[in-house]
Amino acid sequence: MISKKSDKTFVDANQFHALSQEILREAEKNGATQAEVVIALNKGFSVSAHDCEVETVEYQQDKSIEINVLFGKRSGSASISDIQPEAIKQAVHAACHIAKFTDEDPAAGLAEKDELAKHYPQLEMNFPWDISVEQAIEMACECERQAKKIDKRIQSAEESSITTMEAFYVYANSNGFIGGYPHTRHEISCVLIGKQGNEMQRNYSYSIATDPAQLESIATIAKDAAERTVERLGARKLKTMKTPVIYLAEEARGLFGHFIAAISGGNLYRKASFLQDHLDKKIFPSFVRLQEQPFLNRALGTAPFDDEGVATRENVFIDDGILRSYCLGVYSARKLGLRTTGNSGGVHNLIVKHGDKNLAALLKTMGKGLLVTEIMGNGVNLVTGDYSRGVGGFWVENGEIQYPVTEITIAGKLQEMYAGIQEIGNDVDVRGNIRTGSVLIGEMMVAGS
Repeated sequence: MISKKSDKTFVDANQFHALSQEILREAEKNGATQAEVVIALNKGFSVSAHDCEVETVEYQQDKSIEINVLFGKRSGSASISDIQPEAIKQAVHAACHIAKFTDEDPAAGLAEKDELAKHYPQLEMNFPWDISVEQAIEMACECERQAKKIDKRIQSAEESSITTMEAFYVYANSNGFIGGYPHTRHEISCVLIGKQGNEMQRNYSYSIATDPAQLESIATIAKDAAERTVERLGARKLKTMKTPVIYLAEEARGLFGHFIAAISGGNLYRKASFLQDHLDKKIFPSFVRLQEQPFLNRALGTAPFDDEGVATRENVFIDDGILRSYCLGVYSARKLGLRTTGNSGGVHNLIVKHGDKNLAALLKTMGKGLLVTEIMGNGVNLVTGDYSRGVGGFWVENGEIQYPVTEITIAGKLQEMYAGIQEIGNDVDVRGNIRTGSVLIGEMMVAGS
């Protein structure tokens, strides 16, 4: 794999910076008191193979322009993909026309000037992958071939895929802010089918990174996908019980994703969160710390400013288990009588503090219980904290995996689950915007046969 950090992009950055200013001037001509514009461009391709035959080749090259204008506290918006002058004029006119008929909203408006990222760091986020479609197809097929060699029980490859994407983002507003940055995203994945007798199981492995040099090798992904698939063969059901549970790191990410959703401004001001009015209250055990690190080079959630041009920062949401900050953009902060935390659009690299035990040591600590490696369905109620998900995984006794399990459901209350976290492993999964190790929860309800 060849990669290099590049300041060059597939677009002319100056052209789109200039375009954003043209749109703002047009909004002012139409009488808007404030305006903002987002320009997003991306290009790339994705290939997939099935049983070493090319299944799909998809090219992508898109651009979108979102325009938001304000007439006092009345707002209107329009979206286009055409950058011709006449199309832009029509879109701005449409947004301004809409704004004249909307109700006033006291919370509407741009970020304050002192909140904007007037001086932001140039981060390492742009690593184009020098790979052709033909090379990508060969890599996908080779991943399948290697996976099938690992175990005779691998019956077929459902899909192997390679994806590469370059993007460029610009945000500008009439408070004098303009900023933009390029970023890349690349992925290799392999989905396999295993068979033993009349039983068939499906599993997968993948690698994702901004820098292709940080992707796992084809051999590693093939081996991991094959082992994960055959490990699922012979799955059994469990009896209904209460038991300790370990969420494998890649699934534990979702636990903290639910937490971020619950402290996000939109849910809070709508009173749709079980963590309403929980600032400075204990949510997790004292050893838990959740901190945002938006400036990590090569990380998937890195950003120098948020979706409203506000400077990102190293927010600490949980310290000593206590909720120290909500996750807010400008609008939601105003609705709550608070200040933005630079989180319009979400968090940027949430880091979950971990302990010193690997997964094997966590299993020893648990002794007997359920290891969750797959989660299905969407049974989470953020208003009440009720949690119920279909899962797959492994039954553990004496600190060792005994057999795979299937067709079970785990349930609880997020409030109790967070308070019941006993340990967080050091097997941190970095393939996402939330970085955490595996999580051991003292007790949950497992519904089986």
